[in-house]
Amino acid sequence: MRTNRLKIRLLLGLCIVAFAFIKRCSSMETNPYTGKDQVINMTADQEIAIGLQSAPQMEQEFGGLHPNNQYQAFVTQVGNKLVQSSIASQTPYDYHFHLLGDSNTINAFALPGGQVFITYALFSRLENEAQLAGVLGHEIGHVLGRHSAERIAETEFWKTVTTGASVGADMGQLIGGIGQQKLLTNSRGDELESDDLGIMLMIDAGYDPEEMIGVMEILKAAAGPNRVPEYQSTHPDPDNRIEKIKAAIAKYKKTPM
Repeated sequence: MRTNRLKIRLLLGLCIVAFAFIKRCSSMETNPYTGKDQVINMTADQEIAIGLQSAPQMEQEFGGLHPNNQYQAFVTQVGNKLVQSSIASQTPYDYHFHLLGDSNTINAFALPGGQVFITYALFSRLENEAQLAGVLGHEIGHVLGRHSAERIAETEFWKTVTTGASVGADMGQLIGGIGQQKLLTNSRGDELESDDLGIMLMIDAGYDPEEMIGVMEILKAAAGPNRVPEYQSTHPDPDNRIEKIKAAIAKYKKTPM
């Protein structure tokens, strides 16, 4: 009897895992803005809805919107210039740019669908408009790359696989660990892809892309000598990013506009 229960459990687990892989394959599509094949299980409208729903919470976590309307307008102006001068204007996303009041946390991020944020802590360290364009361009790159939507789909996939493995045998923890490592690796790749796209957007909008190297130097200095090693971080090391940025600059400057 116990043997039969184990067989049924194993079969059920295999069915769940098979379903996860079939769903993953059927969700594969080519990103029209990057040419990258991705697993996406939501529409652009759903991405926009998620971003709009999450934006108030993000604002609250980072001190709300900065009270200086002039600074807010400046961030919006630079962000809109990047969008209007590039392929971003051809997307269905609704871009909005927000300066957050947090003066301690050096950060910038984008929610799916076009909600882009930068903290005052980072904004205040930037030396010129081109560096701000580099930061915002990088975040627009995340939206264009549909990185949040891809991450959501990947997370759902690995959760289903882990469930199937847990039902079939005591392997759920092992499979779950593989999934987490894959998400971490992809996240570093997303950062590099967004750097690349950000350089393209800067050039399209007439900004000096070399200033993005200055942004990396600012981030490197802010992290200090005890910054987290790359293998423990979701972000590539600033020195490695600088090398990739230099390559992107050379690539896009050679490409006819």
